[in-house]
Amino acid sequence: MSTPDPYHPGTPEQPDRQGRPDLPEPGRPAQPEQQPPAAPPAGPHPQEQYGQSQYPPPSAPGAYPQPAYPQGQYAQGYPQGYGQQPPENPGRTLGIVGLILGFFGPLSLVGLILSIVGLRKSRKVGQSNGVAVAGIVVSALVLVGTIIAGIVIGVGIGYIMEQCDQLGPGLHQVDGVTITCG
Repeated sequence: MSTPDPYHPGTPEQPDRQGRPDLPEPGRPAQPEQQPPAAPPAGPHPQEQYGQSQYPPPSAPGAYPQPAYPQGQYAQGYPQGYGQQPPENPGRTLGIVGLILGFFGPLSLVGLILSIVGLRKSRKVGQSNGVAVAGIVVSALVLVGTIIAGIVIGVGIGYIMEQCDQLGPGLHQVDGVTITCG
């Protein structure tokens, strides 16, 4: 008897069944076992015998086994088959428009509102919308910056108008700054 080659487990004449007599020989269909299941061994810790498996033997060659995981949770809402796209995210377009408008100072308020609506629409159908989240962040930051810039500009204009009221019309030099009042 020769030692089996681990790299070539069998020859066409004698296929290797890996020491399992329950596997059918090539060319013969698998016979289903009709024996009732054996009762588990008595004792506090039943143990499997070496070489015995808790799994049933494989089915006939060429048959595909059923998947062992549930099919419902991740397959819901997506069409089956190749070349088909998942359903469109209803808030995606609003998120994109909100992100774009968020970069334009006074329009950032509109961008913020559109991004929030787009995110809420996406969440209603259980989809994420990173573009809408980015639109919310960008719009909020630009809106705060626009408000601060508006306050600074308003205070500056108020200071210049106060100086013009005190100095009267014409060109005036105040602390090295030329002010034109008219």
